[in-house]
Amino acid sequence: MNTADFEFVATMLRQSSGLFLAPDKGYLIESRLAPVAKKHRCNSIDELIGRLRIARHEQLVRDVVEAMTTNESFFFRDVKPFEAFKQKVLPELMSRRATSRSLRIWCAAASTGQEPYSLAMILHEEASTLAGWKVDILATDISTEVLAKASAGIYTQLEVQRGLSIQRLVAHFDKKDMHWQLKPELRGKVLFRPFNLLDNPKPLGLFDVVYCRNVLIYFDQATKLRVLDSIASVMSGDGILVLGGAETVFGVTKSFAAWNDQHGLYRLAPPTFAPAGVQADAAPLAAIGAK
Repeated sequence: MNTADFEFVATMLRQSSGLFLAPDKGYLIESRLAPVAKKHRCNSIDELIGRLRIARHEQLVRDVVEAMTTNESFFFRDVKPFEAFKQKVLPELMSRRATSRSLRIWCAAASTGQEPYSLAMILHEEASTLAGWKVDILATDISTEVLAKASAGIYTQLEVQRGLSIQRLVAHFDKKDMHWQLKPELRGKVLFRPFNLLDNPKPLGLFDVVYCRNVLIYFDQATKLRVLDSIASVMSGDGILVLGGAETVFGVTKSFAAWNDQHGLYRLAPPTFAPAGVQADAAPLAAIGAK
């Protein structure tokens, strides 16, 4: 692949999805776009790129972006962010929301659904504590392909073995031939919808918890700042942001500060922080284009 073609694809990816492609990643374009070229009846990657240069057809651009996006995910990934949710985040927010008895959680870049479903399992296991509460989980991703898989809640034997205990597998899944499917009550706890992190998140409403893990590592510094500040704009004053183990807000944005000495967990920095118990109303999920 010549330099001009690489720069063209890299620029298109950065502008459309925020994905930063380093100069030494040209091999990824060739390997991941081969199926896209075949799908669109192009004889080569060069022909595919040539077609993109002539006319950026919406579906073709979407297929290219989805092919270049990394969708690695598994249940209870890294463990600690989920332990912190159960032991620290959930109890504190429940105390602050004792009057409204409602919580909204956003899993951004949710991929094939293991992250939001992991949270749904925790909430299901805490059902007695959450009796009378309304808890919404919105899971978004730029890829409609992975969202379709997530919505179905069907996983291979290998996928359920990554991060799930046998107790949780038996409790929350049904065996479907050679696969496992989440029980309907678990699938019903999560709403999936497409969303590009470069877009304005305001129509999504306000959130008490935002998981945005292992996605900022694919962005350049300017895009990280843009995404983090956008997330800050839709968080309740005392909400919690959860990032991946290799990600941080420090040196990127002043919108957040460390929370409770918990690695990877952040709260809006003063003076944005609202008094205890103060939570702005958020639009119900059913009113924001649920599908």
